[in-house]
Amino acid sequence: MLDIRRIPIPALIGLILTALFLIAAIFAPLIAPYGNGQIVGDVWEPMSSTYLLGTDNLGRDLLSRMIYGARITIFIAVLATALSFSLGAILGFTAAVVGGWFDTLMSRFVDLLMAIPTLIFGLVVLSVLPSTIVTLIMVMGLLDSTRVYRLSRAVAVDINVMDFVEAAKLRGEGTVWIIFREILPNALSPLISELGLRFIYAVLFLSALSFLGLGVQPPNADWGGMVKENKDGIVFGIPAALIPAAAIAALAISVNLVADWILNRTTSLKGGRG
Repeated sequence: MLDIRRIPIPALIGLILTALFLIAAIFAPLIAPYGNGQIVGDVWEPMSSTYLLGTDNLGRDLLSRMIYGARITIFIAVLATALSFSLGAILGFTAAVVGGWFDTLMSRFVDLLMAIPTLIFGLVVLSVLPSTIVTLIMVMGLLDSTRVYRLSRAVAVDINVMDFVEAAKLRGEGTVWIIFREILPNALSPLISELGLRFIYAVLFLSALSFLGLGVQPPNADWGGMVKENKDGIVFGIPAALIPAAAIAALAISVNLVADWILNRTTSLKGGRG
């Protein structure tokens, strides 16, 4: 059983912040004081007891927009990360185990995709496709799966030559067994660490796309879109654009702290068993 007192302070802070973001995302309609697109006051009203974070460029409650923005940001980032890991890890493990022409073909194709800057590739694709949430998840997941593929293949190549894998092959186990029962359990530590980084990257990538106008479309908005909507207020000293930017940074830091702690914990547990 996990003892909270033994969790390092940075990891505990990360867990608390991540939990708060998740609670806000899941229970957004119950927590938010106002509707997502409801205009409740004047433009860029200051923080007050009525509007805790003030209002945005259209007079909508910024706190409510932040809560609904957390739901959209985390929802898209989680699904895109799940897609990238499912696709990248399975293809990477398969390429390492099968080898031959499949490994060569997949690796060269991934190299070709990685040679194109991800943001530029995403902008080109989304400029010709409808900017729906499904399209965003598919584009982000597919582009990010190339990074996961390279890591998964590199880890799987080392594991594939170990004695217990060779023994499984001699027993007549198939490729699916070797991938999911032999390689995957022994590749979890680096994948868990990469999972946190890929999630953070998905949040930042989505925010960049929304800031450039090809991400989440109005009236919905993620945090990157909220920065874009309120960026003109910075000239007048209005912090409406800085609040969602700070939320993006806080989410990235908190998830990274949790991922580092989980990696250290799984590594120490393996070391203790050895």
